Amino acid sequence: MDVVKAVLEKHQKELDKYKPISVEKHLECRLDVGTLLITDPNDFDDRQLKENREEYLAALTRDNTQLLVNAIWELSTERVDESIVAKLPEPTTILPRLRKVPGPRPLTKWEKFAKEKGIVKKKKDKKTYDETLDKWVPTYGFKRAEAEKEKEWVMEVPQNVDPNTDMFQKKMDLRNEKVAKNEIQRMKNIVRARKIDMPRSGYLGPEAASSNQLLTALTVAKSSTASVGKFQDKLPKEKEARGLGIKELIPGAKRKASHITDQPEKEANLDLIKSVLNKKPKLDVEKAISMQKRDDRLAREAEAGQQPAKKGSKKGGGKGSRKAVGKKPKGNRGQRAPGKKLQTGRKRR
Repeated sequence: MDVVKAVLEKHQKELDKYKPISVEKHLECRLDVGTLLITDPNDFDDRQLKENREEYLAALTRDNTQLLVNAIWELSTERVDESIVAKLPEPTTILPRLRKVPGPRPLTKWEKFAKEKGIVKKKKDKKTYDETLDKWVPTYGFKRAEAEKEKEWVMEVPQNVDPNTDMFQKKMDLRNEKVAKNEIQRMKNIVRARKIDMPRSGYLGPEAASSNQLLTALTVAKSSTASVGKFQDKLPKEKEARGLGIKELIPGAKRKASHITDQPEKEANLDLIKSVLNKKPKLDVEKAISMQKRDDRLAREAEAGQQPAKKGSKKGGGKGSRKAVGKKPKGNRGQRAPGKKLQTGRKRR
C-alpha cells in the first residue's frame, strides 16, 4: 500500500505542474492586447499574502498571464517566414510620453528663400547625353567625375597666369573650397535651427555673436593649454569671462549632466525600473566596525565603574610640570636635597 500511495502522490505532483488554462476571477480583468497589458481590479487576499507572500504573488501573476495568453490565442494569425504570428489590434491604453512631441523640422535658409520666391525644385535625370564624348554620362556621382576627366584631358592656361601653374590642381583646390563652404553653411543651418547664436567651440561671424560670447570663446580657447591658461599672456584691456562656462574651466569641477539624452524612451524606462528594483542599501564596513568597538569600550568602562575620559584632558604632569626638577631653596635658608638632579640652565631671579 505504501508503494501505491507513493506512486499516487508522485503522479499528483506532476499533475499540479500543469494547471488548467481556465481562470476564474470575481471581477473581470481589463485587457489591452494591443500593448499586452492586463489590469486586475480584484483585491488582494490579506491572509494568504501574510502567510506565504511569494507563492501567492507567483500564483496571481500566473493566472493573469494565462488570461492574457488566452486572449492572444483568440486573435487571427498569419505566417511570416515559416512562423505563425498573431495580428495585434490597435492599443486602447494611452501611455504618457517622456518628452514632448517633436515639432516640424525648421526650414533652412535656402528652403525659406525658395518658399518665399515660389522656386520649385526640378527633378534631374540620372543620365545626360554629352556631345563631346558622344555618349550618355551620369548627371552626378563618381562616374560623373571620371567622365569629366576623360572630357577635360587638357586645360588651357590663361595669359595672366604663370605658365608653370598646374591648372588641374587649381581646379581641384577650387572644388575643395566649395565643399568647405557648403559644410560651413550646413553647420550654420543647424545652429540657426537650434536657436544657438554661437557654439562654444568657435565663432561664426559678427552677426551671430555678442561681446560676452566672444569673451567666453576666448577664455575657452586660452584654457585649452596644459596649464589651463594659467601662463597665457593677457591682451590689453582684456576682461575675464563671467557666468556660464567658467565652472567648466576649473580643473576637477564637473558639471551636472543633463537628464535629456539620445537614449530611446523604451530603454530609458527599462534602465530606470532596473535601478529601482536592484537597489541595495550601502554598507560602510569600516564605520560599522569602529562603532561596534566604541560600544564595547563604553560597555567595559560602565562595568568597571569608570567614566569615559574627556577629549583633551591630561593625566599627570605635562611638559610644564615642576615635579621633575628640584625645588629652589629660599634665600640661604637651606640646601638642595642631596641625590636629586640639579636644574640645568640659566638661574632665574
